[in-house]
Amino acid sequence: MTDPTDAVRDRVLSLTSDELPAYVYDLAALRAHAATVRASLPERVELYYAAKANPEPEILAALGPYVDGYEVASGGELAHVAKAVPGRPLAFGGPGKTPAEIVAALELGVERFHLESEYELHVLAELARQVAPDGRVGVLPRFNLPVTSASLAASALAMGGRPSPFGMDPAQADTVMGLLTDGTYPHLEFKGVHAHLASGLRAPEQLAMAESIVDWAVRLAERHGVRPAEVNVGGGMTVDYAAPDERFDWSVYGVGLAQLLSRHPALTLRIEPGRALTAYCGWYATEVLDVKRSHGEEFAVVRGGTHHLRTPATKGHDQPCTLLRVEGWPHPWARPVARGELVTLTGQLCTPKDVLARNVPASALRAGDRVAFGLAGAYAWNISHHDFLMHPRPGFHFLGAPA
Repeated sequence: MTDPTDAVRDRVLSLTSDELPAYVYDLAALRAHAATVRASLPERVELYYAAKANPEPEILAALGPYVDGYEVASGGELAHVAKAVPGRPLAFGGPGKTPAEIVAALELGVERFHLESEYELHVLAELARQVAPDGRVGVLPRFNLPVTSASLAASALAMGGRPSPFGMDPAQADTVMGLLTDGTYPHLEFKGVHAHLASGLRAPEQLAMAESIVDWAVRLAERHGVRPAEVNVGGGMTVDYAAPDERFDWSVYGVGLAQLLSRHPALTLRIEPGRALTAYCGWYATEVLDVKRSHGEEFAVVRGGTHHLRTPATKGHDQPCTLLRVEGWPHPWARPVARGELVTLTGQLCTPKDVLARNVPASALRAGDRVAFGLAGAYAWNISHHDFLMHPRPGFHFLGAPA
C-alpha cells in the first residue's frame, strides 16, 4: 500500500461522485522530491526531465527550478513543452524524427539532437545547412551498446544490448564519428554520446551501466582525435510498484557519479529520468460502484479503469492503492459490501484485462468507498486508451500550485 498525502486524501474525499474519477497531483510533494534528487547530484551532472513520463504543464513548471532542461521525443512534445516552459533548454530524442519535426526543432533553437540513425544524421545535416546556416547544431549520436546479461535481468525494460529500433549499432560508430569529425558536415557539432539502454534499474546497476557507457564513449572519441564534452546515460531509475515505499537511492547514485567524474575531469554527464521524478506525486482517485462475488472470489468495480490508468495492464502488475471509507450512503437500495478479506479491483470496461489491482486486503469494502491508486504521476493518463467505450474523462487537480 502507499498512502496519499493529507492534501490528496482531503481532496479525494471532498470530490462528489460526478467529479470522479480524477487525477490528483501533489505539486508540493513533487517539488520536495525533485529538490532531494537535485541535491544528491554532483556538479557536472545535468538533470533533464523526460517529458514523455508526464507532460502536464503544471508538472513541467513545478520541476522547472530543479532541472537543467527537458527531453522531448516528438514534434508534439517539442511544441507542447516549449509553450509550457518557454526558454528552457530542450534535447530532442526519439526514433523516426520527420523532416518537419527537425525543422521545427531547429527553428526553436533546440540545443541538442540525439541522433538515432546514420540516415537521421544526413537529414539533420542538410536541414541544419538550410535552416541555421550561420550556426552549429549540437549532436549526440545514440548507440545501442552491449549490456551485460545481469543488467538485462535486473531491468524492467531493455532498450539496448540486443536487436532494437533504438539507437545505432556499435558497428556504425566509427563511420558516424568520421562524418562528424572530418569536416563533412560543418553545421553539426559532435558533443558526445547518448545511450539509454534499460529501465527499472537500482542505483548499483545504474552506476555500472553509466561507467561502461562513459568508458566506451571516451574510447570512441579518442580514436577520432576528439574528446566528448558530455555523455548522456539516460534515465530508467527504478520505480517499484510492488514496493512503492522503496525508492531509487539517489544518494548512492550521486556519490557514484562523482567518483566516475573524478576520472574524467573535463566531462559533463547528463541523466534523463522521467518516471522516477513524477510517479510518486500522482494519484488516480475513484469510487467503488459495485461489489460482487464470482466463483469464490470477490470483485469491486470502480468508476473508470485502465482506459484512464493503463499502467497496470501494460506492465502486468497490481497498482498500489489506498482504500478510503465513506460512511454516507445516499441511495434507497442496499449497499453492496465485500464479505471476504481480499478483493480484486476492476474498471468499467468490457474486457477481462481491465484490472487495476488483484487480491487487495479490503475487508468490508463497500460501494461508495473511495480508492486512491498511487504511483500514478507518470506513464498513466498520457499512455492510456482514453476513448475506448467512450466513458467520461477524469478530472485533474493540482495541489500546492503557486498562487
